[in-house]
Amino acid sequence: MATTSATSSGNLDVNGIVNQLMTVERQPIAKLNTREASYQAKVSAYGSVKGALAGFQTALQGLNSVSKYQSLTATPSDTTVFSASATSSAVAGTYSLDVTSLAQAQKLVAAGQTSSTAAIGSGAATTVTFDFGTISGGAFNAGTGKYTGASYLSNGSGTKSITIDSSNNSLQGISNAINAAQLGVTATVVNDGSGTPYRLALSSSNNGVSNSLKISVSGDAAISSLLAHDPANNAGQSLAETVTAQNANFKVNGVTVTKTSNTVSDVIPGVTLNLNKVTTSAATLTVARDSAAVSGSISSFVKAYNDLNTMLKAVSSYDAANKRGAILQGDSTVRALQSQLRSMLSTPVTGTTGAVTSLSNIGVSFQKDGTLALDQAKLDKVIASNFSDIAGLFTSVGKASDSLVAYSSATSATKPGSYAVNVSSLATQGSATGDLNLNAPPYTIANGTSINVTVDGITASVALTAGATYSAAQLASMIQSAINGTSAFSSVGASVAATITPSGFMSITSSRYGSASNVSLTSSAGTPVSAFMGTITSGTAGTDVAGTINGVSATGSGQRLVSGAGDSTGLGLTISGGTTGARGTVNYSQGYASSLDKWATSILASDGILANRTSGLDKTIKDIGNRRTELETRLVAVEKRYRTQFTSLDTMLSSMNQTSTYLTQQLARL
Repeated sequence: MATTSATSSGNLDVNGIVNQLMTVERQPIAKLNTREASYQAKVSAYGSVKGALAGFQTALQGLNSVSKYQSLTATPSDTTVFSASATSSAVAGTYSLDVTSLAQAQKLVAAGQTSSTAAIGSGAATTVTFDFGTISGGAFNAGTGKYTGASYLSNGSGTKSITIDSSNNSLQGISNAINAAQLGVTATVVNDGSGTPYRLALSSSNNGVSNSLKISVSGDAAISSLLAHDPANNAGQSLAETVTAQNANFKVNGVTVTKTSNTVSDVIPGVTLNLNKVTTSAATLTVARDSAAVSGSISSFVKAYNDLNTMLKAVSSYDAANKRGAILQGDSTVRALQSQLRSMLSTPVTGTTGAVTSLSNIGVSFQKDGTLALDQAKLDKVIASNFSDIAGLFTSVGKASDSLVAYSSATSATKPGSYAVNVSSLATQGSATGDLNLNAPPYTIANGTSINVTVDGITASVALTAGATYSAAQLASMIQSAINGTSAFSSVGASVAATITPSGFMSITSSRYGSASNVSLTSSAGTPVSAFMGTITSGTAGTDVAGTINGVSATGSGQRLVSGAGDSTGLGLTISGGTTGARGTVNYSQGYASSLDKWATSILASDGILANRTSGLDKTIKDIGNRRTELETRLVAVEKRYRTQFTSLDTMLSSMNQTSTYLTQQLARL
């Protein structure tokens, strides 16, 4: 506050007197400033606690994953033969591997052209359709690259087409169009140095015998003459096969396996193999528990707790040597946090089915200074004997006693425990099964045939491949391929399986389970649907799974069953098959990382204990500011009064001095 200037006659030090008096008057403000600084220091300390707790929660979230505690390693004896990786579902053990052949893709080449850029044909719009399937039977002439007497069966993954017209009807234009369409075929124009050197080379993007090409051309005759290729038609093979598609053939522990790819993930559970070369003697794959990863995760958990504990002690401890307490010494909020942490870490995990239920079981224990320490030797023994139980000690885990019942999810409302599962109805898929017997082939699909298909509520026009010699199986395969290759379905993951029932009827089944699953067909152009379905063209919708969890009716959606009430609220299970009736139990547990993560979330919430505490301090600081402003305003008036009073006194003294001097002078003259 500025000091008001004073006029002094020199009899009194008005400024000095007023300043000293105001120093006394300002003592309450000084006390308020001290209190404010203390509260601000506490707010800052709480900010440090909040930051440390947020860091602790981040560390916990990184550790709240089953894969952190159940990882396995997959080690090949010879990495030039194969590489491998394993997931948590793999089984530790040793496997022998003999590779007799690697999978390879079919390669085709077209007749040579004199130019790669000259137009081919008239430029009329021409549709080139690619299908993928298996060539079987007949004879292959390696010299001509052509088949004689072979048959071809689509793999049902769907056909894909491009349009060739005047904008791209050169050899290079066709190559560019194929590559741009990402059909699953790679095109290249090669120069073989001959008189007609430019040749279009095609390669299937996928290995294996079921990915051989059949190419149909509708439109310009010159394009058809160049590209149309049907391995089942002796005269319809415009392309020459330079490399025959081949499967990978190998043995795992003596069991013969054939796959269309050199990357295999469905032979050894949880293990992905990448085959590199043929073996001359058996190689070995060793799948082992990743003890180092598990130890690392647990060490990270211990460190995260100790870091938080160090912070809490730093802001709340007493320095005996310097006889000085930290800013939050004795603070009830910090004491509560410390107490809750220790209590949670000392309480065994409930809901687990294994022998490992507490930190002490794996060698993690509290020290005298409040920190956690890890006994590595004890942990190593637990990893060796109870490896699968460790994950449940730190993460949220559900284990079902029925192999066809799988834990899928839980919510914050789900409480740990053991819950009985009862299934009253299994989920089914929607399907349409015709009533026309197809046991008298061949069947014909006319040119330009398209049908309207609805799969799981999505309707699209589906073009069928024309043909006059379809068997029932080939017809089903073609229809399945046509539906699954339609982008309206494939773009949303909808697909069907078309089969011929033992009675000879066409059956088209959605891959989806539940009440939203259904299939229906209507005629549009060309061959009517009744030609292969009969009078039945609309399907029956699937049904959702139904049952109870923990004795309470649960909600079914497809194969997913979710508890909606009681302690099991939010517990989600996938019922992938089996029978109706009692289906055992699901044990759900929340490990330390999981439960502490939830605890930290509640503490750090906008209405949590830290927010409430700092909010209270902020309010107090604001009140102090208001009180200080009021005092400052009052002191201005006080100082003004003091200056007025002492200035008047000074003036009066001056006057009296002048009078005294005058009287003294007059008396001296007497």
